[in-house]
Amino acid sequence: MKTKKTAKTIGILAAIAAFVFLSIFLIVKIASTKHVMSTKDADKKIGKMVESINPSETDKIKASVDVSENTNLDEELPKISKYPVSVEGKGDIDIEIFAAPEKAGSGTDGWMIEAANKFNAQNNKIGSKSVSVTIRSMSSGTGADYIISGKYVPDAYSPSSSLWGQLIQASGREINTVESKLTGNVAGILVSQKVKNELMNKYGKVDFKTVVEATASGNLAMGYTYPFTSSTGLNFLLETLYTYDKDNILSDKAIKGFSEFQKNVPFVSYTTQQMRDAAGSGSLDGMVTEYQTYINDKNLSNYEFVPFGYRHDGPMYSVGKLSNDKEAGLKMFTEFCKSDEMQKKASECGFNQYDNFKSEIPEFEGSLILEAQRLWKKNKDVGSSITAVFVADTSGSMSGAPIKELKESLINAGKYIGENNSIGLVSFNSEVYINLPIEKFNLTQHSYFNGAVGNLSAYGGTATYNGIAVATNMLIKAKKANPDTKLVLFLLSDGQSNCGYKLRQLSPVLESYKIPVYSIAYGEDADIDELKEVSGINEAAVIKADSDDVLYQLKNLFNAQM
Repeated sequence: MKTKKTAKTIGILAAIAAFVFLSIFLIVKIASTKHVMSTKDADKKIGKMVESINPSETDKIKASVDVSENTNLDEELPKISKYPVSVEGKGDIDIEIFAAPEKAGSGTDGWMIEAANKFNAQNNKIGSKSVSVTIRSMSSGTGADYIISGKYVPDAYSPSSSLWGQLIQASGREINTVESKLTGNVAGILVSQKVKNELMNKYGKVDFKTVVEATASGNLAMGYTYPFTSSTGLNFLLETLYTYDKDNILSDKAIKGFSEFQKNVPFVSYTTQQMRDAAGSGSLDGMVTEYQTYINDKNLSNYEFVPFGYRHDGPMYSVGKLSNDKEAGLKMFTEFCKSDEMQKKASECGFNQYDNFKSEIPEFEGSLILEAQRLWKKNKDVGSSITAVFVADTSGSMSGAPIKELKESLINAGKYIGENNSIGLVSFNSEVYINLPIEKFNLTQHSYFNGAVGNLSAYGGTATYNGIAVATNMLIKAKKANPDTKLVLFLLSDGQSNCGYKLRQLSPVLESYKIPVYSIAYGEDADIDELKEVSGINEAAVIKADSDDVLYQLKNLFNAQM
């Protein structure tokens, strides 16, 4: 029998335990709640930082500007070695195929890789000649760029969707359909269960049209990928235009509707990973992907999949005029891909799971798709401008090839910055210099920009975050003068900071103003991890640039963001 003293002791211990549990719970809760600095406090903090940095303003220097509208895609594209082969065929008759990453990657994305290896191991023959295939993985849009430019032309091309085949045909290049469907797949919008319920309550259903309407009205933050390289992004663009005008996707009505929709899109992501990071952080309520990716990614299991647009059935095309042997070899490989064995494997990889879905969009001519891309570029920022500052690392570690590549890439890529945007330039070594105050990027500012970039030289230490702090302060002031502008910062560096402020001192300001920092890494020894940390604050992308592909990468980045 328990005594009163024992009962009292148990009661005290229980109370202590409850107190300890509650204290731990509150500590964890507080620790897990991210505190975002107010803009008022951010202004004070950045002001003090810049005052202590005391940047110098350099004299303006004009330089010539290439005002021609024609750009050389051949020169922009990197050497094909940037995209190494995943499977190398060694037959007497070898067919090289550009294949989209979802089927020419690894794991569940490696279906065509497995098919190619099995096919090559069979030692198939045409007459007395052995037949093999070589697979080179790259995004559908990049593959189309190589073929259109003529810089490197494969024997065959298997993009995610037929849209790219139509674009290539519209460019005047010969491309012929060998198989319209290698692997069944569809594009879709992912929305959380909470968002789905809200859409159901308001619209009575959840489909592409309701998502577009909810985004246009400001009730949903929707993200999609760059429609010049991403199959899903291009599909999304066409479906959105079609939603506003089913008779003419290039009409004033379609353009007006798209512009209203686009005003409420937080950003168009340069990469799929950037979009997923934004969704994971809560910046997006919805995003686009393919069904095969969706069911293989456990991190997406909390989202509902809403199919839309053209099917992504991974067609196979022959490119140009192939020899009779290569035509026969390509058909042989295509038939092997369509065999029961390989289709079963495709299903195991997540393909062929949504075969009942049919697109409501009619087949558009490639010329119309090209016009839709141009329309997107012209109207994606209607009603709001971009204000950006480039922050260039001119420290000693950037001397030689890195600073040369940085200067060349900035001047060349400057042609992709729209005149409606406002641009500034800051450079840093141990000190920080304002090379170009923010102004509209008209011909005069473009000339000063080229002059400032051309005058950069590398020496001294690396005060990376001092440079970012000065640029951030410039952006904040620009935001106060134009509240509707979108702020962007581009950091061009090898990432090896060794003096000045630290990232932890600056990150609360970047978070407060939600300024994305896109990092372009230069040099073989670039500290990618540090740059990823900077860019990860507000879900921006990091580009590993080298002399081969920096211009092509920056062109796509600027087209997506600027």
